[in-house]
Formats: sequence, C-alpha cells, structure tokens
Amino acid sequence: MKLSPYFAQLRSAYEAEINDMAFDSEGKNVLRQRLAQRRKELPFLRQMMASAPEMVAIVFHQGMRFGKPSAMDALVGRDASALPDWASLAASVSLEAWAEPLAQELCKEPGGDAFMVLAAAMEYLFHHTPGQPAADDNADHEDEDAESEEEQEARAAEEAGNDWMAEQGFDRKE
Repeated sequence: MKLSPYFAQLRSAYEAEINDMAFDSEGKNVLRQRLAQRRKELPFLRQMMASAPEMVAIVFHQGMRFGKPSAMDALVGRDASALPDWASLAASVSLEAWAEPLAQELCKEPGGDAFMVLAAAMEYLFHHTPGQPAADDNADHEDEDAESEEEQEARAAEEAGNDWMAEQGFDRKE
C-alpha cells in the first residue's frame, strides 16, 4: 500500500482524534462512551464534513468492514481530486447495521458521498499499517477482537504521542 500525502495527513488527524477520545484524565478507556456521544451529535457534526472530516468520520469507528483490501490500498494512494464515488466502494466496504442509517443521513448532505469515501479510507488506515499486507476483514471476529481492539487503540495512542513528541523536537521514546 502506497499512501498519498493527502491520506497520510488524514490518517494522522484521524488517529489523533481517536487517541484524544480514548482515555479520560485518569487513564481509563472511555472510547465506547465517547463514540456513542459523538454519534448522537451527528446533526451538529455534519457541518464539519469538509473542514474537519476526521472529527465526523470517527462516528464510523469500528463500524466498517473491508472485504477487498486491494481496492482500499489503491484508494489511499490517490490524491483528493481522484477519488471514486461512495457507490463504487460498495463491494469493498460493508457497514455494520448501526452505521447504515448514519451513512444514509450523511450521503443526503452536499459532499456526503465524497465524505463517506474519506471516512472509509480513514477507518481502513486506522486498522491497516502502510507497508503491511492487509488480510480480508470479512470474518466475524468481534468477540475475539474486543480486547485486542483496546490494545491496538492503546498502542496507536502511544505511537501517535511518540510521533507528536518527535515532531516537537524531542527524542523518540523507544
């Protein structure tokens, strides 16, 4: 997977948004509660689809499955001006039942179709590291992955924090 500069920036912003929401001040994982709250705020959030897509796309976190990783790998290598429409990703992205109405609501908005493509790409990149082959996500393994999902999020939060610190000029924590 080759990541375009456009999607590299979106990936970083999306990971930072998830990391910001993941833990409270006491270090307790509160991501599920905060995601539920964010989903309730969708009527307000949709006005930010163009200006801050990562803040809106997070409502789909853990709500997409990627049956054709090769199509998603190709997508995240494109520039913003060369993105497909949402309908063309139907064979590659499936939504969880709870995410369907959210997607339908957003697709009614101007730019909603394009936003859904971005949301899918950001969620895909959150779960797939560039440079590593992606496996099919069709298997139903929610129960098995519940704990490993939290571990992945904690690891991603730590990695994002280390990246940010390095960008600020500090030595990378190993």
